[in-house]
Amino acid sequence: HHEQNGDDGFPGIRARDINMKENLMLSALPTDIFCSVPGRLSLLSSTSKYKVTVAEVQRRLSPPECLNASLLGGVLRRAKSKDGGKVLRDKLERIGMQLPSGRRKAANVTLLTSLVEGEAIHLARDFGYVCETEFPARQVAEYLSNRSQDLSEQYRRKDLLLATKMVTKELMDLLNQDRSPLCNTKPAIILDQNIQRHLTHFSLITHGFGSPAIVAALTAIQNYLNESLKCIEKNIPSGGLGLQHMDTKPLQLDSKLFLSSQLGILEKK
Repeated sequence: HHEQNGDDGFPGIRARDINMKENLMLSALPTDIFCSVPGRLSLLSSTSKYKVTVAEVQRRLSPPECLNASLLGGVLRRAKSKDGGKVLRDKLERIGMQLPSGRRKAANVTLLTSLVEGEAIHLARDFGYVCETEFPARQVAEYLSNRSQDLSEQYRRKDLLLATKMVTKELMDLLNQDRSPLCNTKPAIILDQNIQRHLTHFSLITHGFGSPAIVAALTAIQNYLNESLKCIEKNIPSGGLGLQHMDTKPLQLDSKLFLSSQLGILEKK
């Protein structure tokens, strides 16, 4: 065994058999690090680098994205050069991945296309933190709840809030069970495959940003609903709502997708 040098573009990928023909075919595990990529969204003073695994590269080459050499090179921040596409194709072929010349991409390019999974998850985590700590749930609830003092309207609003709370919690619980493969993890599936495959498609298009971002937004909505119920409790005669037995505490994000520290996606400086 020997490590390929850093110039080869495959830190961490080992040659399993050094006696192979001159081109030295590499055998790569899905969890091997293909390369490290500087973040696109970091400020200059705190530039992060994200580890990109062989499995992630394979996901970018497969449906639904089917990236071509030019786009994959851009995502992996390979320097543009006359034969850059050929160099990338050759390196991929050496670990058993095919990237045909002239291939057409399958999915529309969005800003999310430029992000590797580590940075997409980092963005979702930060968005979740801001939703949880900065969204003005109480102020919005007070503004909207105090527009009508009619008692019958307050009772009707209470029913709508409780129903909305139940439906949004149901959706959050489902999304928190999403076990799409990300970075160096491939967690055991716990949902029915008929729904997990659709969540996986969404994850592949958004590179892990999608589900946790929606959970973050739903958390802000849930906190608004809880604050709205507290407002109505103040407006209705004592004991009128029976909220004392209902959970109206602010929700905390618990999606496994936010636990990027456990995914090992950020390189230590």
